[in-house]
Amino acid sequence: MVETPTADNPAEPDITHVNPAAEKTWFGHPRQLARMFTTEMWERFGYYGMRALLTLYLTQHFMFGDREATGLYGGYTALVYLTPLIGGYLADQYLGSKRAVKFGAIIMSLGYLILCFGGPTAKPHATIDGQRYEVSIGKSAEGKEVRYVVDGAKKLEIKGNDDGTVDLLDAGAVARKVEKGSFESGADRNAFYVMVMLIALSMVSVGNGFFKPNISTMVGELYEQGDRRRDSGFTIFYMGINTGSLFSQILCPWLAVAYGWSWGFGLAAIGMMISWALIQFNGGKLDGYGEPPAKPGVHRQQWIIYAVALCVVPLFYLLYVNLMHSAAPAAGSGFLGYVASLPLMGKLLFGSFLLGVPAILVWSFLAGSRTEFQMMLAAMVLIVFNVVFWTLFEQAGSSLTLFADRNTDLSVFGLFTITAGQTQFFNAAFIVLLAPFMSMLWTALAKRGLEPSIPVKFGIALIGVAAGFLLLVWGSRYADANFQVGIWWLAGLYFIHSFAELCISPVGLSMITKLSIARVVGLMMGVWFLSISVAQYFAGVIAQFASVDTVGGQVTNLKTSLTVYVDVFTTISIAAILLGVLLLLLSWPLKYWMHGVK
Repeated sequence: MVETPTADNPAEPDITHVNPAAEKTWFGHPRQLARMFTTEMWERFGYYGMRALLTLYLTQHFMFGDREATGLYGGYTALVYLTPLIGGYLADQYLGSKRAVKFGAIIMSLGYLILCFGGPTAKPHATIDGQRYEVSIGKSAEGKEVRYVVDGAKKLEIKGNDDGTVDLLDAGAVARKVEKGSFESGADRNAFYVMVMLIALSMVSVGNGFFKPNISTMVGELYEQGDRRRDSGFTIFYMGINTGSLFSQILCPWLAVAYGWSWGFGLAAIGMMISWALIQFNGGKLDGYGEPPAKPGVHRQQWIIYAVALCVVPLFYLLYVNLMHSAAPAAGSGFLGYVASLPLMGKLLFGSFLLGVPAILVWSFLAGSRTEFQMMLAAMVLIVFNVVFWTLFEQAGSSLTLFADRNTDLSVFGLFTITAGQTQFFNAAFIVLLAPFMSMLWTALAKRGLEPSIPVKFGIALIGVAAGFLLLVWGSRYADANFQVGIWWLAGLYFIHSFAELCISPVGLSMITKLSIARVVGLMMGVWFLSISVAQYFAGVIAQFASVDTVGGQVTNLKTSLTVYVDVFTTISIAAILLGVLLLLLSWPLKYWMHGVK
Protein backbone atom coordinates (compact mmCIF):
# COMPACT_ATOMS: atom_id res chain seq x y z
CA MET A 1 0.00 0.00 0.00
CA VAL A 2 1.21 3.53 -0.79
CA GLU A 3 0.44 6.48 1.44
CA THR A 4 0.63 9.98 -0.03
CA PRO A 5 2.41 12.52 2.24
CA THR A 6 0.33 15.33 3.69
CA ALA A 7 0.95 18.42 5.75
CA ASP A 8 0.20 16.36 8.84
CA ASN A 9 2.62 13.66 7.82
CA PRO A 10 5.70 15.41 6.34
CA ALA A 11 8.16 12.66 7.33
CA GLU A 12 6.96 10.24 4.68
CA PRO A 13 8.92 9.81 1.42
CA ASP A 14 7.60 11.65 -1.61
CA ILE A 15 6.26 8.83 -3.74
CA THR A 16 3.58 10.79 -5.61
CA HIS A 17 3.69 10.30 -9.33
CA VAL A 18 1.51 9.71 -12.34
CA ASN A 19 -0.52 6.53 -12.49
CA PRO A 20 1.85 4.02 -14.18
CA ALA A 21 -1.02 2.64 -16.26
CA ALA A 22 -1.25 6.00 -18.06
CA GLU A 23 2.42 6.03 -19.08
CA LYS A 24 4.42 4.18 -21.72
CA THR A 25 5.05 0.63 -20.65
CA TRP A 26 7.76 -2.05 -20.82
CA PHE A 27 6.16 -5.44 -21.52
CA GLY A 28 2.96 -4.04 -20.05
CA HIS A 29 4.70 -2.64 -16.95
CA PRO A 30 6.02 0.82 -16.01
CA ARG A 31 9.14 1.63 -18.03
CA GLN A 32 11.13 2.27 -14.85
CA LEU A 33 10.92 -1.46 -14.16
CA ALA A 34 13.48 -2.00 -16.96
CA ARG A 35 16.05 0.20 -15.20
CA MET A 36 15.46 -1.49 -11.84
CA PHE A 37 15.53 -4.92 -13.52
CA THR A 38 18.98 -4.16 -14.98
CA THR A 39 20.31 -2.60 -11.78
CA GLU A 40 19.31 -5.63 -9.75
CA MET A 41 20.65 -7.95 -12.43
CA TRP A 42 24.18 -6.52 -12.17
CA GLU A 43 24.08 -6.34 -8.38
CA ARG A 44 23.11 -9.99 -8.22
CA PHE A 45 25.79 -10.76 -10.82
CA GLY A 46 28.33 -9.58 -8.25
CA TYR A 47 26.69 -11.15 -5.20
CA TYR A 48 26.05 -14.61 -6.62
CA GLY A 49 29.36 -14.73 -8.44
CA MET A 50 31.09 -14.15 -5.14
CA ARG A 51 28.76 -16.56 -3.30
CA ALA A 52 29.50 -19.35 -5.78
CA LEU A 53 33.14 -19.13 -4.74
CA LEU A 54 32.93 -18.48 -1.01
CA THR A 55 32.53 -21.95 0.54
CA LEU A 56 35.11 -23.45 -1.83
CA TYR A 57 37.41 -20.49 -1.16
CA LEU A 58 37.19 -21.11 2.57
CA THR A 59 37.81 -24.86 2.29
CA GLN A 60 40.39 -24.88 -0.51
CA HIS A 61 42.31 -21.62 -0.12
CA PHE A 62 42.14 -21.06 3.64
CA MET A 63 41.57 -24.80 4.24
CA PHE A 64 39.02 -24.40 6.98
CA GLY A 65 37.22 -27.59 8.00
CA ASP A 66 33.60 -28.13 6.95
CA ARG A 67 32.21 -26.99 10.29
CA GLU A 68 34.18 -23.75 10.28
CA ALA A 69 33.57 -23.00 6.61
CA THR A 70 29.83 -23.67 6.57
CA GLY A 71 29.39 -21.87 9.89
CA LEU A 72 31.21 -18.80 8.56
CA TYR A 73 29.28 -18.98 5.29
CA GLY A 74 26.00 -19.17 7.20
CA GLY A 75 27.01 -16.26 9.42
CA TYR A 76 27.98 -14.14 6.41
CA THR A 77 24.75 -14.76 4.51
CA ALA A 78 22.80 -14.19 7.74
CA LEU A 79 24.32 -10.73 8.16
CA VAL A 80 23.71 -10.00 4.48
CA TYR A 81 19.99 -10.45 5.13
CA LEU A 82 19.93 -8.96 8.63
CA THR A 83 21.22 -5.53 7.68
CA PRO A 84 18.23 -4.73 5.39
CA LEU A 85 16.13 -4.43 8.56
CA ILE A 86 18.09 -1.28 9.42
CA GLY A 87 18.75 -0.20 5.84
CA GLY A 88 15.04 -0.20 5.02
CA TYR A 89 14.21 1.91 8.07
CA LEU A 90 16.98 4.45 7.38
CA ALA A 91 15.81 4.80 3.79
CA ASP A 92 12.21 5.33 4.91
CA GLN A 93 13.09 8.00 7.45
CA TYR A 94 16.21 9.76 6.16
CA LEU A 95 17.97 8.65 2.98
CA GLY A 96 15.27 7.69 0.54
CA SER A 97 15.52 4.39 -1.28
CA LYS A 98 17.54 5.70 -4.24
CA ARG A 99 20.41 7.17 -2.20
CA ALA A 100 20.49 4.08 0.02
CA VAL A 101 20.85 1.86 -3.06
CA LYS A 102 23.74 3.92 -4.43
CA PHE A 103 25.62 3.97 -1.12
CA GLY A 104 25.17 0.23 -0.66
CA ALA A 105 26.47 -0.46 -4.17
CA ILE A 106 29.69 1.47 -3.49
CA ILE A 107 30.41 -0.37 -0.22
CA MET A 108 29.73 -3.79 -1.76
CA SER A 109 32.01 -3.02 -4.72
CA LEU A 110 34.86 -2.22 -2.34
CA GLY A 111 34.19 -5.43 -0.40
CA TYR A 112 34.47 -7.60 -3.51
CA LEU A 113 37.67 -5.82 -4.53
CA ILE A 114 39.24 -6.45 -1.12
CA LEU A 115 38.44 -10.17 -1.47
CA CYS A 116 40.84 -10.21 -4.42
CA PHE A 117 43.73 -9.96 -1.93
CA GLY A 118 43.65 -13.43 -0.39
CA GLY A 119 47.37 -13.99 0.11
CA PRO A 120 49.09 -17.40 -0.15
CA THR A 121 47.18 -20.67 0.13
CA ALA A 122 47.13 -22.14 3.65
CA LYS A 123 49.55 -24.98 4.38
CA PRO A 124 47.84 -28.16 5.65
CA HIS A 125 49.19 -30.32 8.47
CA ALA A 126 48.06 -33.30 10.52
CA THR A 127 48.47 -34.23 14.17
CA ILE A 128 48.72 -37.98 14.79
CA ASP A 129 48.84 -39.23 18.37
CA GLY A 130 50.03 -35.80 19.46
CA GLN A 131 52.79 -35.48 16.88
CA ARG A 132 52.52 -32.95 14.06
CA TYR A 133 53.29 -33.86 10.43
CA GLU A 134 53.38 -31.82 7.23
CA VAL A 135 50.69 -32.69 4.66
CA SER A 136 51.47 -32.43 0.96
CA ILE A 137 49.10 -32.39 -2.02
CA GLY A 138 49.77 -34.68 -4.96
CA LYS A 139 48.28 -37.04 -7.53
CA SER A 140 47.52 -40.73 -7.17
CA ALA A 141 48.41 -43.32 -9.81
CA GLU A 142 44.88 -42.85 -11.24
CA GLY A 143 45.48 -39.08 -11.59
CA LYS A 144 43.22 -38.05 -8.70
CA GLU A 145 44.25 -35.38 -6.20
CA VAL A 146 45.23 -36.93 -2.87
CA ARG A 147 46.77 -35.88 0.43
CA TYR A 148 49.98 -37.35 1.87
CA VAL A 149 51.45 -37.31 5.38
CA VAL A 150 55.16 -36.49 5.10
CA ASP A 151 57.02 -38.79 7.49
CA GLY A 152 60.70 -38.17 6.99
CA ALA A 153 61.56 -39.26 3.47
CA LYS A 154 58.24 -41.08 3.04
CA LYS A 155 54.94 -39.77 1.72
CA LEU A 156 52.06 -41.82 3.07
CA GLU A 157 48.68 -41.48 1.33
CA ILE A 158 45.80 -40.68 3.71
CA LYS A 159 42.72 -42.90 3.44
CA GLY A 160 39.75 -42.61 5.81
CA ASN A 161 37.76 -45.70 6.80
CA ASP A 162 34.08 -46.21 7.52
CA ASP A 163 34.75 -46.87 11.22
CA GLY A 164 36.55 -43.55 11.73
CA THR A 165 40.07 -44.95 11.62
CA VAL A 166 42.64 -43.67 9.13
CA ASP A 167 45.01 -45.74 7.02
CA LEU A 168 48.36 -44.33 5.90
CA LEU A 169 49.31 -46.09 2.68
CA ASP A 170 52.75 -46.69 1.23
CA ALA A 171 52.54 -47.83 -2.40
CA GLY A 172 48.97 -49.01 -1.78
CA ALA A 173 49.80 -51.08 1.33
CA VAL A 174 48.80 -50.04 4.84
CA ALA A 175 51.94 -48.72 6.50
CA ARG A 176 50.17 -47.45 9.62
CA LYS A 177 46.64 -47.50 11.01
CA VAL A 178 45.55 -44.51 13.13
CA GLU A 179 42.77 -45.16 15.64
CA LYS A 180 39.56 -43.14 15.60
CA GLY A 181 40.04 -39.72 17.22
CA SER A 182 43.83 -39.85 16.99
CA PHE A 183 44.06 -38.10 13.62
CA GLU A 184 43.44 -34.34 13.53
CA SER A 185 43.86 -32.13 10.47
CA GLY A 186 44.60 -28.42 10.43
CA ALA A 187 46.26 -25.69 8.40
CA ASP A 188 48.64 -22.78 8.90
CA ARG A 189 46.93 -19.61 7.70
CA ASN A 190 48.27 -16.10 7.43
CA ALA A 191 46.36 -14.16 10.13
CA PHE A 192 46.60 -10.91 8.18
CA TYR A 193 44.86 -12.30 5.09
CA VAL A 194 42.18 -13.96 7.21
CA MET A 195 41.54 -10.50 8.68
CA VAL A 196 41.38 -8.97 5.19
CA MET A 197 38.87 -11.59 4.09
CA LEU A 198 36.64 -10.98 7.14
CA ILE A 199 36.76 -7.20 6.62
CA ALA A 200 35.67 -7.70 3.02
CA LEU A 201 32.75 -9.88 4.12
CA SER A 202 31.81 -7.22 6.67
CA MET A 203 31.72 -4.52 3.98
CA VAL A 204 29.52 -6.61 1.72
CA SER A 205 27.17 -7.27 4.65
CA VAL A 206 26.83 -3.55 5.41
CA GLY A 207 26.44 -2.51 1.77
CA ASN A 208 23.79 -5.12 1.05
CA GLY A 209 21.72 -3.76 3.94
CA PHE A 210 21.33 -0.46 2.13
CA PHE A 211 20.86 -1.94 -1.34
CA LYS A 212 18.66 -5.00 -1.03
CA PRO A 213 15.42 -3.83 0.66
CA ASN A 214 15.31 -0.47 -1.06
CA ILE A 215 15.56 -1.56 -4.68
CA SER A 216 12.58 -3.85 -3.98
CA THR A 217 10.71 -0.99 -2.29
CA MET A 218 11.25 1.16 -5.40
CA VAL A 219 9.73 -1.58 -7.54
CA GLY A 220 6.69 -1.59 -5.25
CA GLU A 221 6.31 2.18 -5.76
CA LEU A 222 5.72 1.66 -9.48
CA TYR A 223 2.27 0.20 -8.86
CA GLU A 224 -0.84 1.78 -7.39
CA GLN A 225 -2.78 -0.01 -4.69
CA GLY A 226 -4.82 -2.82 -6.20
CA ASP A 227 -2.82 -2.97 -9.45
CA ARG A 228 -3.04 -6.64 -10.50
CA ARG A 229 0.24 -6.34 -12.41
CA ARG A 230 2.21 -6.13 -9.17
CA ASP A 231 2.83 -9.89 -8.72
CA SER A 232 3.87 -10.40 -12.32
CA GLY A 233 6.04 -7.26 -12.10
CA PHE A 234 7.90 -8.65 -9.13
CA THR A 235 8.28 -11.96 -10.95
CA ILE A 236 9.88 -10.16 -13.92
CA PHE A 237 12.10 -8.26 -11.48
CA TYR A 238 13.03 -11.58 -9.89
CA MET A 239 13.99 -12.91 -13.30
CA GLY A 240 16.49 -10.04 -13.51
CA ILE A 241 18.07 -11.27 -10.30
CA ASN A 242 18.59 -14.70 -11.76
CA THR A 243 19.72 -13.45 -15.16
CA GLY A 244 22.65 -11.80 -13.41
CA SER A 245 23.37 -14.75 -11.16
CA LEU A 246 23.19 -17.17 -14.11
CA PHE A 247 26.14 -15.64 -15.94
CA SER A 248 28.19 -14.83 -12.84
CA GLN A 249 27.91 -18.39 -11.49
CA ILE A 250 29.35 -19.65 -14.76
CA LEU A 251 32.05 -17.02 -15.27
CA CYS A 252 33.33 -16.32 -11.74
CA PRO A 253 34.05 -19.99 -10.85
CA TRP A 254 35.64 -20.52 -14.28
CA LEU A 255 37.94 -17.54 -13.78
CA ALA A 256 38.78 -18.70 -10.24
CA VAL A 257 39.83 -22.16 -11.48
CA ALA A 258 41.58 -20.98 -14.64
CA TYR A 259 43.39 -17.90 -13.33
CA GLY A 260 42.98 -17.73 -9.56
CA TRP A 261 40.51 -16.67 -6.89
CA SER A 262 41.19 -12.93 -7.30
CA TRP A 263 39.98 -13.03 -10.93
CA GLY A 264 36.63 -14.47 -9.88
CA PHE A 265 36.13 -11.94 -7.11
CA GLY A 266 37.33 -9.13 -9.38
CA LEU A 267 34.63 -9.91 -11.94
CA ALA A 268 32.03 -9.79 -9.14
CA ALA A 269 33.30 -6.31 -8.23
CA ILE A 270 32.92 -5.11 -11.83
CA GLY A 271 29.30 -6.29 -11.89
CA MET A 272 28.60 -4.36 -8.70
CA MET A 273 30.14 -1.18 -10.12
CA ILE A 274 27.91 -1.40 -13.20
CA SER A 275 24.87 -1.68 -10.90
CA TRP A 276 25.89 1.53 -9.12
CA ALA A 277 26.38 3.36 -12.42
CA LEU A 278 22.87 2.46 -13.63
CA ILE A 279 21.30 4.19 -10.61
CA GLN A 280 23.79 7.06 -10.41
CA PHE A 281 23.46 7.96 -14.10
CA ASN A 282 19.78 7.22 -14.71
CA GLY A 283 19.10 10.22 -16.96
CA GLY A 284 16.14 11.35 -14.87
CA LYS A 285 14.24 8.12 -15.49
CA LEU A 286 13.90 7.51 -11.75
CA ASP A 287 12.99 11.06 -10.70
CA GLY A 288 10.19 10.95 -8.16
CA TYR A 289 10.95 7.40 -7.08
CA GLY A 290 12.84 6.55 -3.89
CA GLU A 291 13.30 10.20 -2.94
CA PRO A 292 14.29 11.20 0.64
CA PRO A 293 11.59 12.51 2.99
CA ALA A 294 10.97 16.24 2.96
CA LYS A 295 12.01 17.27 6.46
CA PRO A 296 14.55 19.73 7.91
CA GLY A 297 18.21 18.74 8.28
CA VAL A 298 17.89 15.56 6.21
CA HIS A 299 21.03 16.30 4.18
CA ARG A 300 23.26 16.54 7.27
CA GLN A 301 21.64 13.43 8.75
CA GLN A 302 22.44 11.46 5.60
CA TRP A 303 26.19 12.05 5.97
CA ILE A 304 26.02 11.04 9.62
CA ILE A 305 24.36 7.76 8.56
CA TYR A 306 27.08 7.09 5.99
CA ALA A 307 29.80 7.63 8.62
CA VAL A 308 28.10 5.39 11.20
CA ALA A 309 27.63 2.67 8.58
CA LEU A 310 31.37 2.60 7.96
CA CYS A 311 31.95 2.30 11.71
CA VAL A 312 29.76 -0.83 11.71
CA VAL A 313 32.29 -2.66 9.50
CA PRO A 314 34.77 -3.31 12.37
CA LEU A 315 31.84 -4.37 14.57
CA PHE A 316 30.85 -7.00 12.03
CA TYR A 317 34.48 -8.07 11.78
CA LEU A 318 34.44 -8.81 15.53
CA LEU A 319 31.22 -10.80 15.11
CA TYR A 320 32.90 -12.94 12.46
CA VAL A 321 35.92 -13.52 14.68
CA ASN A 322 33.61 -14.54 17.54
CA LEU A 323 31.74 -16.88 15.19
CA MET A 324 34.94 -18.57 14.05
CA HIS A 325 36.08 -19.23 17.61
CA SER A 326 32.75 -20.39 19.04
CA ALA A 327 32.67 -23.85 20.57
CA ALA A 328 30.08 -26.54 19.93
CA PRO A 329 27.52 -27.08 22.73
CA ALA A 330 28.31 -29.79 25.24
CA ALA A 331 26.65 -33.15 24.62
CA GLY A 332 23.35 -33.49 26.44
CA SER A 333 23.09 -29.77 27.25
CA GLY A 334 19.63 -29.51 25.66
CA PHE A 335 17.97 -26.54 23.99
CA LEU A 336 18.94 -24.01 26.67
CA GLY A 337 22.52 -25.20 26.52
CA TYR A 338 22.47 -24.84 22.76
CA VAL A 339 21.15 -21.25 22.96
CA ALA A 340 23.70 -20.37 25.65
CA SER A 341 26.53 -21.70 23.47
CA LEU A 342 25.52 -19.60 20.45
CA PRO A 343 28.07 -17.04 19.28
CA LEU A 344 27.16 -13.37 19.53
CA MET A 345 25.85 -13.39 15.97
CA GLY A 346 23.42 -16.20 16.76
CA LYS A 347 22.14 -14.44 19.86
CA LEU A 348 21.76 -11.20 17.88
CA LEU A 349 19.73 -12.88 15.16
CA PHE A 350 17.45 -14.83 17.47
CA GLY A 351 16.99 -11.80 19.70
CA SER A 352 16.17 -9.49 16.78
CA PHE A 353 13.62 -11.89 15.35
CA LEU A 354 12.00 -13.04 18.58
CA LEU A 355 11.67 -9.48 19.91
CA GLY A 356 11.21 -7.59 16.66
CA VAL A 357 8.26 -9.54 15.23
CA PRO A 358 6.04 -9.25 18.35
CA ALA A 359 7.05 -5.59 18.81
CA ILE A 360 5.92 -4.69 15.29
CA LEU A 361 2.66 -6.56 15.81
CA VAL A 362 2.01 -4.68 19.06
CA TRP A 363 2.74 -1.39 17.29
CA SER A 364 0.41 -2.27 14.40
CA PHE A 365 -2.33 -3.22 16.91
CA LEU A 366 -2.02 0.15 18.64
CA ALA A 367 -1.39 2.36 15.61
CA GLY A 368 -3.43 0.66 12.90
CA SER A 369 -7.01 -0.34 12.32
CA ARG A 370 -8.35 -3.82 13.02
CA THR A 371 -8.02 -4.70 9.34
CA GLU A 372 -4.45 -3.40 9.17
CA PHE A 373 -3.50 -5.42 12.25
CA GLN A 374 -4.94 -8.63 10.84
CA MET A 375 -3.09 -8.07 7.55
CA MET A 376 0.14 -7.51 9.45
CA LEU A 377 -0.53 -10.65 11.52
CA ALA A 378 -1.01 -12.70 8.35
CA ALA A 379 2.25 -11.30 6.98
CA MET A 380 4.13 -12.27 10.15
CA VAL A 381 2.82 -15.85 10.09
CA LEU A 382 3.99 -16.23 6.51
CA ILE A 383 7.33 -14.68 7.43
CA VAL A 384 7.85 -17.41 10.06
CA PHE A 385 7.24 -20.14 7.46
CA ASN A 386 9.56 -18.24 5.15
CA VAL A 387 12.36 -19.02 7.63
CA VAL A 388 11.81 -22.75 7.12
CA PHE A 389 11.89 -22.52 3.33
CA TRP A 390 15.13 -20.56 3.10
CA THR A 391 16.83 -22.67 5.75
CA LEU A 392 16.51 -25.62 3.40
CA PHE A 393 16.85 -23.81 0.09
CA GLU A 394 20.08 -22.07 1.08
CA GLN A 395 21.97 -25.32 1.38
CA ALA A 396 22.88 -24.46 -2.21
CA GLY A 397 25.90 -22.38 -1.31
CA SER A 398 27.19 -24.66 1.45
CA SER A 399 26.35 -28.36 1.80
CA LEU A 400 25.10 -28.76 -1.78
CA THR A 401 28.21 -27.09 -3.19
CA LEU A 402 30.41 -29.40 -1.12
CA PHE A 403 28.24 -32.36 -2.21
CA ALA A 404 28.85 -31.31 -5.82
CA ASP A 405 32.59 -31.09 -5.18
CA ARG A 406 32.83 -34.49 -3.50
CA ASN A 407 29.98 -36.79 -4.40
CA THR A 408 28.89 -35.64 -7.85
CA ASP A 409 30.27 -36.70 -11.22
CA LEU A 410 30.55 -33.25 -12.84
CA SER A 411 30.98 -34.59 -16.38
CA VAL A 412 28.36 -33.32 -18.85
CA PHE A 413 27.57 -36.10 -21.33
CA GLY A 414 31.25 -37.01 -21.24
CA LEU A 415 32.00 -33.91 -23.34
CA PHE A 416 33.32 -31.56 -20.67
CA THR A 417 33.40 -31.12 -16.92
CA ILE A 418 32.11 -28.16 -14.93
CA THR A 419 33.34 -27.03 -11.52
CA ALA A 420 31.50 -27.49 -8.23
CA GLY A 421 30.93 -23.74 -7.98
CA GLN A 422 29.33 -23.65 -11.42
CA THR A 423 26.62 -26.13 -10.38
CA GLN A 424 24.86 -23.24 -8.64
CA PHE A 425 24.05 -21.81 -12.09
CA PHE A 426 21.36 -24.51 -12.50
CA ASN A 427 19.10 -22.61 -10.13
CA ALA A 428 19.51 -19.31 -11.97
CA ALA A 429 19.04 -20.95 -15.38
CA PHE A 430 15.83 -22.63 -14.32
CA ILE A 431 14.52 -19.41 -12.78
CA VAL A 432 15.10 -17.54 -16.05
CA LEU A 433 13.31 -20.32 -17.97
CA LEU A 434 10.45 -20.72 -15.52
CA ALA A 435 9.83 -17.10 -14.47
CA PRO A 436 7.97 -16.02 -17.66
CA PHE A 437 5.88 -19.18 -17.52
CA MET A 438 5.05 -18.65 -13.83
CA SER A 439 4.22 -14.97 -14.44
CA MET A 440 1.79 -15.90 -17.23
CA LEU A 441 0.39 -18.75 -15.13
CA TRP A 442 -0.47 -16.51 -12.16
CA THR A 443 -1.99 -13.89 -14.49
CA ALA A 444 -4.08 -16.45 -16.37
CA LEU A 445 -5.31 -18.10 -13.18
CA ALA A 446 -6.12 -14.71 -11.65
CA LYS A 447 -8.34 -13.81 -14.63
CA ARG A 448 -10.30 -17.01 -14.04
CA GLY A 449 -10.42 -16.57 -10.28
CA LEU A 450 -8.33 -19.71 -9.77
CA GLU A 451 -5.01 -18.27 -8.62
CA PRO A 452 -3.83 -19.96 -5.38
CA SER A 453 -3.72 -17.72 -2.34
CA ILE A 454 -0.37 -16.55 -1.03
CA PRO A 455 -0.41 -19.05 1.90
CA VAL A 456 -1.09 -21.92 -0.53
CA LYS A 457 1.84 -20.82 -2.70
CA PHE A 458 4.05 -20.82 0.40
CA GLY A 459 2.87 -24.32 1.33
CA ILE A 460 3.60 -25.60 -2.20
CA ALA A 461 7.09 -24.09 -1.95
CA LEU A 462 7.85 -25.93 1.29
CA ILE A 463 6.74 -29.27 -0.13
CA GLY A 464 8.66 -28.52 -3.33
CA VAL A 465 11.98 -27.89 -1.59
CA ALA A 466 11.55 -31.21 0.23
CA ALA A 467 10.83 -32.99 -3.06
CA GLY A 468 14.08 -31.68 -4.52
CA PHE A 469 16.16 -33.15 -1.72
CA LEU A 470 14.29 -36.46 -1.91
CA LEU A 471 15.07 -36.65 -5.63
CA LEU A 472 18.78 -36.34 -4.84
CA VAL A 473 18.45 -38.97 -2.09
CA TRP A 474 16.86 -41.29 -4.64
CA GLY A 475 19.70 -40.58 -7.05
CA SER A 476 22.24 -41.58 -4.40
CA ARG A 477 21.06 -45.18 -4.86
CA TYR A 478 22.63 -45.07 -8.32
CA ALA A 479 26.01 -43.69 -7.21
CA ASP A 480 29.00 -45.12 -9.08
CA ALA A 481 31.99 -47.00 -7.68
CA ASN A 482 33.51 -43.67 -6.59
CA PHE A 483 30.35 -42.89 -4.54
CA GLN A 484 29.41 -40.09 -6.94
CA VAL A 485 25.95 -39.45 -8.41
CA GLY A 486 25.35 -38.18 -11.93
CA ILE A 487 25.18 -34.42 -12.33
CA TRP A 488 21.63 -34.62 -13.64
CA TRP A 489 20.31 -35.70 -10.25
CA LEU A 490 21.70 -32.47 -8.83
CA ALA A 491 20.25 -30.53 -11.78
CA GLY A 492 16.87 -32.14 -11.05
CA LEU A 493 17.04 -30.93 -7.45
CA TYR A 494 17.71 -27.39 -8.63
CA PHE A 495 14.82 -27.57 -11.14
CA ILE A 496 12.35 -28.46 -8.40
CA HIS A 497 13.86 -25.92 -6.01
CA SER A 498 13.60 -23.21 -8.67
CA PHE A 499 9.89 -23.89 -9.12
CA ALA A 500 9.45 -23.77 -5.35
CA GLU A 501 11.44 -20.54 -5.14
CA LEU A 502 9.14 -18.85 -7.67
CA CYS A 503 6.18 -19.81 -5.50
CA ILE A 504 7.53 -17.92 -2.52
CA SER A 505 10.20 -15.32 -3.14
CA PRO A 506 8.75 -12.86 -5.69
CA VAL A 507 5.31 -13.51 -4.22
CA GLY A 508 6.70 -12.77 -0.77
CA LEU A 509 8.26 -9.47 -1.84
CA SER A 510 4.95 -8.43 -3.37
CA MET A 511 3.05 -9.61 -0.27
CA ILE A 512 5.07 -7.34 2.00
CA THR A 513 4.28 -4.25 -0.07
CA LYS A 514 0.55 -5.16 -0.08
CA LEU A 515 -0.02 -6.27 3.52
CA SER A 516 2.19 -3.74 5.31
CA ILE A 517 0.97 -0.52 6.84
CA ALA A 518 2.18 2.05 4.30
CA ARG A 519 4.37 4.18 6.55
CA VAL A 520 6.49 1.17 7.58
CA VAL A 521 6.66 -0.68 4.28
CA GLY A 522 10.45 -0.25 4.13
CA LEU A 523 10.78 -1.58 7.67
CA MET A 524 8.57 -4.56 6.84
CA MET A 525 10.68 -5.27 3.78
CA GLY A 526 13.58 -5.33 6.23
CA VAL A 527 11.70 -7.81 8.45
CA TRP A 528 11.18 -10.02 5.39
CA PHE A 529 14.91 -10.08 4.85
CA LEU A 530 15.46 -10.56 8.61
CA SER A 531 13.49 -13.81 8.34
CA ILE A 532 15.79 -14.88 5.52
CA SER A 533 18.75 -13.86 7.70
CA VAL A 534 17.61 -16.15 10.51
CA ALA A 535 17.12 -18.86 7.89
CA GLN A 536 20.64 -18.35 6.58
CA TYR A 537 22.04 -18.85 10.06
CA PHE A 538 19.95 -22.01 10.50
CA ALA A 539 21.14 -23.12 7.05
CA GLY A 540 24.71 -22.88 8.30
CA VAL A 541 23.78 -25.00 11.31
CA ILE A 542 22.14 -27.62 9.07
CA ALA A 543 25.21 -27.63 6.84
CA GLN A 544 27.36 -28.24 9.93
CA PHE A 545 25.36 -31.41 10.60
CA ALA A 546 26.40 -32.48 7.10
CA SER A 547 30.07 -31.82 7.88
CA VAL A 548 32.62 -34.54 7.17
CA ASP A 549 36.26 -34.79 8.12
CA THR A 550 38.72 -33.38 5.60
CA VAL A 551 42.49 -33.14 5.25
CA GLY A 552 43.75 -30.09 3.40
CA GLY A 553 40.24 -29.46 2.10
CA GLN A 554 39.77 -33.02 0.80
CA VAL A 555 37.49 -35.81 2.04
CA THR A 556 39.40 -39.04 2.61
CA ASN A 557 36.34 -41.34 2.49
CA LEU A 558 33.69 -40.50 -0.09
CA LYS A 559 31.41 -43.32 1.03
CA THR A 560 31.13 -41.75 4.48
CA SER A 561 30.42 -38.28 3.07
CA LEU A 562 27.68 -39.63 0.78
CA THR A 563 26.01 -41.38 3.73
CA VAL A 564 26.14 -38.21 5.85
CA TYR A 565 24.62 -36.04 3.12
CA VAL A 566 21.83 -38.53 2.40
CA ASP A 567 20.88 -38.79 6.08
CA VAL A 568 20.74 -35.02 6.56
CA PHE A 569 18.82 -34.38 3.33
CA THR A 570 16.26 -37.07 4.20
CA THR A 571 15.65 -35.64 7.69
CA ILE A 572 15.11 -32.06 6.56
CA SER A 573 12.82 -33.22 3.73
CA ILE A 574 10.46 -34.95 6.14
CA ALA A 575 10.33 -31.84 8.34
CA ALA A 576 9.59 -29.60 5.35
CA ILE A 577 6.72 -31.79 4.12
CA LEU A 578 5.06 -31.78 7.55
CA LEU A 579 5.33 -28.00 7.87
CA GLY A 580 4.14 -27.48 4.30
CA VAL A 581 0.99 -29.50 4.98
CA LEU A 582 0.43 -27.50 8.20
CA LEU A 583 0.61 -24.23 6.26
CA LEU A 584 -1.89 -25.51 3.69
CA LEU A 585 -4.29 -26.20 6.56
CA LEU A 586 -3.72 -22.69 7.92
CA SER A 587 -4.35 -21.08 4.55
CA TRP A 588 -8.06 -20.54 5.23
CA PRO A 589 -7.74 -18.36 8.36
CA LEU A 590 -4.76 -16.56 6.83
CA LYS A 591 -6.77 -15.76 3.70
CA TYR A 592 -9.47 -14.19 5.89
CA TRP A 593 -6.90 -12.02 7.73
CA MET A 594 -5.50 -10.83 4.41
CA HIS A 595 -8.84 -9.15 3.54
CA GLY A 596 -8.79 -9.75 -0.19
CA VAL A 597 -5.08 -9.23 -0.80
CA LYS A 598 -3.97 -11.61 -3.55
